[in-house]
Amino acid sequence: MATSGITRSATVSETAVFEFLLRQGDNALVLGHRLSEWCGVGPALEEDIALANTALDLIGQAKMWLESAVGEIDDSRSANDLAYLRDAWDFRNLLLVEVPNGDFGQTLLREFFFDAFQLPWLNALSQSSNQRIADIAAKAFKEASYHLERSAETVIALGDGTEQSHQRMSRALDYLWPYTGEMFVDDAIDTHIESVGIAPLPSSMRQAWNQTVDSVLSQAQLARPQSTFAHSGGRTGFRHTEHLGHLLAQMQVLQRSYPGATW
Repeated sequence: MATSGITRSATVSETAVFEFLLRQGDNALVLGHRLSEWCGVGPALEEDIALANTALDLIGQAKMWLESAVGEIDDSRSANDLAYLRDAWDFRNLLLVEVPNGDFGQTLLREFFFDAFQLPWLNALSQSSNQRIADIAAKAFKEASYHLERSAETVIALGDGTEQSHQRMSRALDYLWPYTGEMFVDDAIDTHIESVGIAPLPSSMRQAWNQTVDSVLSQAQLARPQSTFAHSGGRTGFRHTEHLGHLLAQMQVLQRSYPGATW
């Protein structure tokens, strides 16, 4: 596994915590950027503003997670360095958050799947043995509560709406479903983090996620896919989609064009 540019000798525990924090920060950063792509082009003014606000919440969370990551192992860098000066293979985000937005319904369904995981996950992290992680999670939990409420309501409204909106949501469900399984895949980093009381195993969130997702899909008149296939590789940096490279090219262009620029 790549070490995302770690520049000094670090213990196994430090490295594991660093990787864990990157996963939290990269998920929020990449999804925040994806949602920001709707700014100015939303289907309605209210939705445009809501998506922009959610994007800002996530980018704010990303800043806190990435600041904690650099403080954990290498304080010579900043959160900006991690956001703007890493290449795609150094990112540790879920594949789910990097795939293109698609239409409005697909964007909200993707956000709903993520939110349904984040709410119980952040609640668990707020009890972390690492006080800094617990504090960030407690703050982010309040925002995630609103995000889940809004995304769930929108998925229900579109799924149980017109014939066209229902068909679009069905297509979005078939497309996004194979990306959801990665959220619950445990690896050596997760096992170590769980053993020291920092976070539970991601797999332990599956039951809560299933309950939320099944309830919302039922109300939206959408049939849960039966496939158990899951794309993976994003959380370890082993494999990303081609879409992440294009996203980073846009997100990082200013910093890479003018290295060290400040304002």
